Amino acid sequence: MVPLSQHTSRDTSMWIGINLADPIFRGRYHGKSRHPDDLQGVIDRAKEVGCTKLLITGSSFKSSRDALKIASKFPNVVFTTAGIHPCSSSIFSPSHHKHHDESQSEDESADQHTPACGPDPTKPILDGEGVDHARSEVIISDLKDLITTAPKNSLIAFGEFGLDYDRLHYCSKEVQLHSFAAQLRLAASLSPQLPLFLHSRAAHGDFVRLLKDAFGPRLENLQKGGVVHSFTGTIEEAKELMDLGLYIGINGCSFKTVENCEVVKQIDLSKMMLETDGPWCEVRPTHEGWKYLVQFEEARRKEEEEKKRLEEEERQKQEKIEAERKAQEELEKKAAELELRGGVEGGKVGREGEKKRQRQPKKPKQQQQPQGKKNQKKESEVPDRFKVVKKEKWEEGAMVKGRNEPCTIERIARIVAGIKGVGVEEVCEAAWENTAKVFGPF
Repeated sequence: MVPLSQHTSRDTSMWIGINLADPIFRGRYHGKSRHPDDLQGVIDRAKEVGCTKLLITGSSFKSSRDALKIASKFPNVVFTTAGIHPCSSSIFSPSHHKHHDESQSEDESADQHTPACGPDPTKPILDGEGVDHARSEVIISDLKDLITTAPKNSLIAFGEFGLDYDRLHYCSKEVQLHSFAAQLRLAASLSPQLPLFLHSRAAHGDFVRLLKDAFGPRLENLQKGGVVHSFTGTIEEAKELMDLGLYIGINGCSFKTVENCEVVKQIDLSKMMLETDGPWCEVRPTHEGWKYLVQFEEARRKEEEEKKRLEEEERQKQEKIEAERKAQEELEKKAAELELRGGVEGGKVGREGEKKRQRQPKKPKQQQQPQGKKNQKKESEVPDRFKVVKKEKWEEGAMVKGRNEPCTIERIARIVAGIKGVGVEEVCEAAWENTAKVFGPF
């Protein structure tokens, strides 16, 4: 497969929305260590496909600080955001039993996983509890300190924050609204402002309303712009966001249905960014977008087969030319010998030489292909670039099954290209231009 680096004329490319601060990228799953820390391998695989700069999502105090630690280990490669995700916003509620800053709580060693991207309607937290306003002031003050004291070449965006009404089992609607509004006020007050890394799921009306309250009816006071990542809304919602100057982040969740893919088709490339949102939001065979990966692989295989056919024809042609050259040399050698000898024998040899010249060289025998085993594993219609193993069978250099990595960004680009009927090169170039415009320079 052709890496993304060969689909763009640039030496670098940046992709947003990867949750590398999640402990799953350090080998920890649900509080238990399953394999060695392989974060370096994850980043190396990203680089191998041409993803040379990564924007890690901070979704809480702990994940934002962890992301900054990672950025310090991978300077000019890893960049971060800082904010409070709607699913982490229960820290604003009176019932939240821990200190709002997880890194200072009694549960400091606890693993904090990124919430899965899919909706979960089970056991929603109902409104009515209200907000702890005294705690809220402390939270916003501490968040401001985190953002303003972080290295400017590492922390380059405010977020991830917003609204998520598909996952009210993490946090009630009233608390989410308070969290989003309070953070928007902080974002607007910063000087200089940071671009916004936003989250909106099944909450478009309230989401846009609060944005306008903070930055004006046309978001005219939003100085650095922003992206609404992991977009799964309608085309009408996407158009309103783009009209306000915002960009749309596309990942595996954006390709689940026919309707999703139709929305992606209508989003202008000049307003699109690409992401994986790993470790979640991988593209699956059940997704509508999967067929575009199949089509890409079929086209690639046909191209390779045609290339091999032409190479074989050229090889045979050169073999024939070489055989004829050698036959001619042999004939001329014998003719020269006969000329020295003279006599009738020379004519005879000459006639035999003429017959040899007219003979075609024998074609090399084709080796019979060995018959496959009856129970041989069927090759995937969309092969993985890297070996994939279960976490229990981890090995160095392999991806972990079910753990979406930044290197899978090439699949996102290929699906977008397939949906829009354009080249992967055009998609990659546009995504880079948009990302650099909002979050750069790098």
